[in-house]
Amino acid sequence: MRNIFVMVSLVAISLPVFGAEKVFNFNESLDKTPAGFRSVVGGEGKPGDWKVILEDAPSAFQTLTPQAAGNTSKKPVLAQLSEDLRDEHFPILIFDGDDYGDFTFTTKFKTVKGITEQMAGIAFRIQDATNYYVVRASSLGNTFRFYKVVNGVRGTIVGPEVRIEKNVWHEMTVECKGHEIKCKLDGKELFPALTDNTFTSGKIGFWTKSDSVSYFADAKITYLPREPLAQKLLNDAKKANPHARNMKIFAMTDKSKKPVVIASLKPEERGEAAGKLEESVMETGDTGFRKSKGFSIVTWPLRDRNGEPIGVLQVTLKSFPGEMQQSAVIRGVPILKQVQASILEAKDLTR
Repeated sequence: MRNIFVMVSLVAISLPVFGAEKVFNFNESLDKTPAGFRSVVGGEGKPGDWKVILEDAPSAFQTLTPQAAGNTSKKPVLAQLSEDLRDEHFPILIFDGDDYGDFTFTTKFKTVKGITEQMAGIAFRIQDATNYYVVRASSLGNTFRFYKVVNGVRGTIVGPEVRIEKNVWHEMTVECKGHEIKCKLDGKELFPALTDNTFTSGKIGFWTKSDSVSYFADAKITYLPREPLAQKLLNDAKKANPHARNMKIFAMTDKSKKPVVIASLKPEERGEAAGKLEESVMETGDTGFRKSKGFSIVTWPLRDRNGEPIGVLQVTLKSFPGEMQQSAVIRGVPILKQVQASILEAKDLTR
């Protein structure tokens, strides 16, 4: 069992009560797949045909009924247009932006046609094409359902039978806070909140099935920004080692040609380029040491599970008169062990 997701070009970022907000639209992607998305397919068949089209869509963020159809105007919407009749066909367009843990995601959707299925849904806390949660609406089966997919296997299905008219805009919402999950259709919770801890965070997107031709519009997410793992490791290490004056982790990123600070107890240092000492430690795997104005600065390589250097940890300790490298290293080793314990591969440093 596999599935499908999509999202949209970032239009606005603000800071609501939840923490942050992103509003998505398709204004710059007419007749093509929005940039920043990765198209895959779960199950059988070829990837879906995801593109932006002009369509009558709600002008206000309200659920449309046939009686309110005059309240629309032509606007760009995301459409899944392939019509593969196979039951195990799940096109996925993954938004390669942030991972989300706690969030509220809302989108308009409309099922347009389909012989095998007429479905539209939201996939969330996505790990990959075979591991995620999904909530979906079916106009053919008249159901609103939630389930999880683990290693391609669909779990228990939850949700009621409810009429979902085809060719009518509806609204779907997912709320995640910790292990609690709430799903809404047209503003109503049709089944009680769920509790599941299989996936604590992941990517988000849109989902359809088989030959469902479905449209999506007016998508937005409010979310609690996640603390990067590298920064969390330093913050936790500081709590356990309050004598440390500063800690920094250097690593390569997609946008850097040399190691940069990806985490620090001093936020203003993040993004700074590594110096010759840090570059040497990462290249050779040797421990570095220097003293500066009453402080001892120890620099260690961070290694992957194969022992290869993938980053650098630098710890600044208040030194005492005559302190040599060996003493400073011994004092800092507990910090190194605590940080290194959570790092198995290079991607751990930047997730």
